[in-house]
Amino acid sequence: MSYINESIIYNIYPLGYCGAPRENDFKLTYRLDKLYASIPHLKSMSVNAIVFNPVFESSRHGYDTIDYRKIDSRLGDNQSFKKLCDELHKNDIRVLLDGVFNHVGRDFFAFKDVQQRLWDSPYCGWFQNLNFDGRSSKGDPFWYEGWAGHYDLVKLNLHNPEVVDYLLGSVRFWIDEFGIDGLRLDAADCIDLGFFRELRRICKEKSPDFWLYGEITHGDYNRWANSETLDSVTNYECYKGLYSSHNDHNYFEIAHSLNRQFSYGGIYQNIYTYNFVDNHDVNRIASELHDKNHLFNIHTMMYTMPGVPSIYYGSEFGIEGKRTKGSDYELRPCLDLDNVPNANYDLYNHIVKLGKVRLALEALKYGRFENVNIMNEKLVYKRFTDNQTVFVLFNLTDRHERLGFDSRCSAKVTDVLNGNEVFDANGWCELDMPPYSSRILVVNDGSFRLDIDAADQAKGPEGTAKNTDAFSVPDITLGKYRHFKGNEYEVVGFATHSETGEKLVIYKSLLDPDEVWARPIEMFGETVFRDGKQVPRFEKLG
Repeated sequence: MSYINESIIYNIYPLGYCGAPRENDFKLTYRLDKLYASIPHLKSMSVNAIVFNPVFESSRHGYDTIDYRKIDSRLGDNQSFKKLCDELHKNDIRVLLDGVFNHVGRDFFAFKDVQQRLWDSPYCGWFQNLNFDGRSSKGDPFWYEGWAGHYDLVKLNLHNPEVVDYLLGSVRFWIDEFGIDGLRLDAADCIDLGFFRELRRICKEKSPDFWLYGEITHGDYNRWANSETLDSVTNYECYKGLYSSHNDHNYFEIAHSLNRQFSYGGIYQNIYTYNFVDNHDVNRIASELHDKNHLFNIHTMMYTMPGVPSIYYGSEFGIEGKRTKGSDYELRPCLDLDNVPNANYDLYNHIVKLGKVRLALEALKYGRFENVNIMNEKLVYKRFTDNQTVFVLFNLTDRHERLGFDSRCSAKVTDVLNGNEVFDANGWCELDMPPYSSRILVVNDGSFRLDIDAADQAKGPEGTAKNTDAFSVPDITLGKYRHFKGNEYEVVGFATHSETGEKLVIYKSLLDPDEVWARPIEMFGETVFRDGKQVPRFEKLG
């Protein structure tokens, strides 16, 4: 198995992340060095691989390459990027780059030579369907093929051996110079498979563990991901199913895709897919979901389904962004970890937990897949190896529900996502599911536990601990409290959950005394992050 089975990926669009100017001013600025300060944040989420979208010199957005062997001046230079890669590797974080081999920008050296020397240029054969029988839409005295009709992106002729040698030489340079560990292949469905065969050969010769995955939006993934070409592809089928099954309250949709892809006899069970809920080309997941309460379940699903999970920078805080007509820039903002607007730190801490759970459980990293119980608004599936079985449960409703499944065993299950709560699983097992919740249940003898809630593990963005230790909850007494969002409440009593034994705080709104709430005592007494600072969820008044 590849290192990718043991990975959690963070995806960065560097020009946006760093706040670089949209048009390249070619002024050397070491903007990407800001990532040094983000390494603790990445490690808090158990991230151990970064996918960088384009980092090489370009005119505007990175996909209009000028020079494959030079870091974009807006980000730094080759030496600064090499030092950054070295530091990431020291922190056990692998580096994957975006290989944009289908097209280049109009400022690419070979295309500039054609513009200047016309038919006398030795590079005329480097570009797809270039001929001098007409004029381009850009006013050139020749015609060429643009990628998907975009004539700022000049399509390369990958059947030309000189082009292939140049591109593969660039990849060798990246491996030798920066020590990269893998590549994302942009617009992979447009690229000749023969090129991928050669790419695979040279990369695997350099490093057998080198990981190649292609951007594929449709079609049969096996065509691109197999033993001769790429290792994996972007799982756009499940990307769509992940959000629309929640929006439509129809878990049958995602269950069908997961079964089709990964169950026994599934068409992609031999592909370790690259899974995501958003990226630099699609709406942020917080903007795509009709109900943001589903952010928690959708991430639980991505972290527990077969394949490797990837977080697009900033989406761990639930930031929003939509494509506008002709522009993707809202999807690619500058991110300041100390000042994330409207940051959802509950989601962030949920993702911290998911990272620890995923890397701790063999069944989630290597296991087979099977649907167990499918309903419109509730779902159970299992991941399993010869050594471990894990059931994953989901309730997408806004109310408590009972959810049952056949465990096919006489044992116990431990909910490692929710405080290591233990349940009997003697055949049929039926559990309470709070609103918008999920459970990750490990089959065992009752002794298994994961200490993912310890205060020294659940870190906030400044690296300070979030108080989630169920055994060190601050004293909660009767009286008035202010919630961190400003509303005031009065604690009027305490209770014990009849089914789980969980200790609850009973409190009412001071604005509306008929509004009465119950919350687990450890959650009531914990601290959260607000505007980049650690504050009590409820602060005692007076």
